[in-house]
Amino acid sequence: MQKLNNPEKASPFFERAQDTMLAACLQGVMGEVYVDEQEKSASAIAVVGDFARLGGIPSKTLLREFVAMRGPAYLILVGSDQGWNRLIEEVFGNKARAFTRYALKKNEHSFNEAVLQSTVEALKEGYVLKPIDEHLYHQCLSQAWSKDLVSLFPSYELYAEHGLGFCALKDGSVVSGASSYYSYPGGIEIEVDTHPEQRRQGLAAACSAKLILTCLQKGLFPSWDAHTKQSLQLALRLGYHFDHEYAAYELLTM
Repeated sequence: MQKLNNPEKASPFFERAQDTMLAACLQGVMGEVYVDEQEKSASAIAVVGDFARLGGIPSKTLLREFVAMRGPAYLILVGSDQGWNRLIEEVFGNKARAFTRYALKKNEHSFNEAVLQSTVEALKEGYVLKPIDEHLYHQCLSQAWSKDLVSLFPSYELYAEHGLGFCALKDGSVVSGASSYYSYPGGIEIEVDTHPEQRRQGLAAACSAKLILTCLQKGLFPSWDAHTKQSLQLALRLGYHFDHEYAAYELLTM
């Protein structure tokens, strides 16, 4: 297994897949791409954070070596076809939990800015929305539930340059947030997290609406890919339109 210095070389392995994660990887913005052989590769794995796309001819060797390199870290695998899915199940058995993710359409004209603004203004009394500055960046990193809001940006300087996000605060502490999990040319992929004790109060909706409005003002597309049905329902409420379901696998502790 080798890491590609020029990730764009792996583009032919992902011709049928259209998502922002591949745009980030293949254009060298964020993430990495690994192949089975540098010169005559037939398979590739593109990874950003804990999300990996598998392309080309299914390769047991590449899959095993990639997961071994990652160690026990949480990982989501998405095969480009049923061949990869069968291989994931064969190699990892009951350590790979199959589940369904939900892709949303990438259409900036689907949003109603008045509805989004009213969602922001519906924030409950006692909470305040603030953009993620250096102080909030470090506060998000310091807590397990909120670290994914900023963790793919190794420094605040990189986050300030390439990221964008908003947090809901109560008594000065972050209790919810919507931020760029990663960036890609022309947009960001949205990550939304709320403290377990603060859920079902409209905080995620308010943070997300503010982030979407800001993206539209900046000419960025706020891409959303739903991990759960709850995330899907929130996205639909905010103006996204459902595109399709797809299979994914969570690797349990190896």
